Amino acid sequence: MEETIIKRITPEGFLALDRENVTVLDLRESDEVLVKKLGVGVNIPFSKFTSRIDELDKSKPVYVLCRTGDLSEEVTEILTDRGYDACNIEGGYDALTGQIKSAPPKEIDLRGMRCPGPVVKTADELSRMFYGQRLHIRADEDAFSSDIAVWCERTGNRLVKLERFANEFSILVEKQYSEKAEVRRPDGKTFVLFSGDLDKTIAAFIMANAAAAMGRRVTLFFTFWGLNILRNPKKVKVKKSFVEKMFGFMMPRGTKKLGLSRMNMCGMGAKMIRSVMKSKNVSSLEELIDSARAHGVRIVACQMSMDIMGIRREELIEGVELGGAATFIGSGEQSDMSLFI
Repeated sequence: MEETIIKRITPEGFLALDRENVTVLDLRESDEVLVKKLGVGVNIPFSKFTSRIDELDKSKPVYVLCRTGDLSEEVTEILTDRGYDACNIEGGYDALTGQIKSAPPKEIDLRGMRCPGPVVKTADELSRMFYGQRLHIRADEDAFSSDIAVWCERTGNRLVKLERFANEFSILVEKQYSEKAEVRRPDGKTFVLFSGDLDKTIAAFIMANAAAAMGRRVTLFFTFWGLNILRNPKKVKVKKSFVEKMFGFMMPRGTKKLGLSRMNMCGMGAKMIRSVMKSKNVSSLEELIDSARAHGVRIVACQMSMDIMGIRREELIEGVELGGAATFIGSGEQSDMSLFI
């Protein structure tokens, strides 16, 4: 029988990896994980591994970790035999945490990026890092120096250093565990979009992305003219009455047709503001919407308003759920901030 070849990686090599599309399997027992948290990975205790092995995604590389590296070696061999791309982290948790303390910070360059991009990118990067790891950020947006301080304070991470050199900032953040993050409290954010104006919609999605980056539960509730934001730009054939057809014809279909609340100038204002946003490296409304959906922002269309305005579910973009007044009230009761836009 051919001997199984076991992949191994040093803690130093593992920390240098891009871990966005990998699974970190933590074999330590649950009580140990509670005391010595990693901040990343899936915890399947060694004592329960054989009964839960199917929980692992076979399409992703699996990096296996235990306390000292001995049990993880055995599990790596089992996973390899079963067709997983598995690799043992040598020395386990003890060696990894020792390496974290001495490792240089990870670098991320956010220069040229504008709100809410820097905060979102910082949150994404730290989500793949272990507690104790440090992230060195280079940025040149003045507002980010305030944003990162507030973000760290509210998420429990540590702002180690914030320095300014000429026109840019050098920022050092350390990922830390915060018990506050584990406590469920009414810290959600709820936004009602009644207006279908481009500028107001951009502002709403900037705030939604920033809140999501802080780990908050965010709900965007679209009603009346705000429903036009969610309309699919491509025409969809659905059965409608004459009045409903007229409504549909007169209202803008999708984000590219939205106008400004001031100085719209028959659509020229909207084109000008989009051009300025692009030149200033500010994410477009469409990019902000994609980012919000990717970060779990809940997008709800008011069913009653849809019925009045003759908008069918088939005409909305993907990722939209339908709700009513109770949905909004329920979200509001779990939020510490609700805005009507």
